[in-house]
Amino acid sequence: MKKIITAIILLHSIISLSAQNKFAAEKSLLATINNNFTDAAAQYKLLKQQLPEGKFPKTYFPTTGKYEWSGSGWWCSGFYPGTLLKLYTQTKDTVLYNEAQRMLQLLKKEQYNTTTHDLGFMMYCSFGTDNSIQSSATDQQILLNSAKSLSTRFSPTVGCIKSWDGKPGEYLVIIDNMMNLELLFWATKTSGDSSYYKIAVQHANTTMQNHFRKDYSSYHVLNYNAATGAVIEKKTAQGYANESAWARGQAWGLYGYTEVYRETKDKKYLAQANHIAQFILKNPHLPADGVPYWDYNAPDIPHALRDASAAAIMASALLELCTYADKKNAALYFKTAEKILKTLSTSTYKAAAGSNGGFILQHGVGHMPNKTEVDVPLTYGDYYFVEAMIRYKKLTGK
Repeated sequence: MKKIITAIILLHSIISLSAQNKFAAEKSLLATINNNFTDAAAQYKLLKQQLPEGKFPKTYFPTTGKYEWSGSGWWCSGFYPGTLLKLYTQTKDTVLYNEAQRMLQLLKKEQYNTTTHDLGFMMYCSFGTDNSIQSSATDQQILLNSAKSLSTRFSPTVGCIKSWDGKPGEYLVIIDNMMNLELLFWATKTSGDSSYYKIAVQHANTTMQNHFRKDYSSYHVLNYNAATGAVIEKKTAQGYANESAWARGQAWGLYGYTEVYRETKDKKYLAQANHIAQFILKNPHLPADGVPYWDYNAPDIPHALRDASAAAIMASALLELCTYADKKNAALYFKTAEKILKTLSTSTYKAAAGSNGGFILQHGVGHMPNKTEVDVPLTYGDYYFVEAMIRYKKLTGK
């Protein structure tokens, strides 16, 4: 009997050790990541010094040395405090934490904003991160109010949360909106009110049905008939063309469906995330270093601009998806994310100390058709880069 018990204990130990070593870290990359956190903290202190009172960082133009700031209502407003807080978890630098708390005070009024679909980005990336560091009744109430505000933009007829307010009768929904569902899932878990969960699931289902092509690439914008829910138009806004695959949009979808699977454990969402991942990773236009061109169908490939922000989002999403995927895909996703982190850590993408206006990453592409935020740092690029590095460390047990 003792031999049997000993054998069971030994087998359990082997299984546990195998699980722990499923994703083995590269020591050199871990050292790079820790150095990146130190450098990023210094960069964000520089950014802090430049920030005007009452404003949020948007971007910086290296060619002119000028910044672009926003108010709290801009969709990116939550990324600066969110990045500060994530960096604080790695550095324990209270300057970063205190700056984040100052910004949260400026941001909290947006909990009642019903004119935007981006409250997940704005509030969950900021107050959600703060609440994850130290549970706070204040943070939780702000997040619940934010979820309530976001829910007002949901139409049962269309089955989606409205993204942009268009012309009368139009109901515009963008793939980016998948990223705002995490706030709703959190609200149901915290409040017990299932209405938030149901909205999130219906939005994910409708988007899965209508937003994707047969190859699992995604349209950017769908225009629904507000009265009937019928699809009127499938198009782009920030991509190259209506039928092209805008890189950041593909990353939003990948991240979003991975997230929905995490919250529901419904395997159809895992299948969707895997399909999107395969479209991206098998795309003949994906560069070998893992940083995509701003659109997979950009006409000037291989001379098209890369989008570091899309790469950062992809890396973070893949580092979660690899924990749900089968063995073969898990290895592919992990190694791809690892490669992206290595690439983004090089001097090509990671800004030199004291440069880039204090932002971490260079070479993001915001809105190419509008010629706005092109080949510049972007706050969400920094946020998801930091998140991806944290996920890499946690996944490898470091």
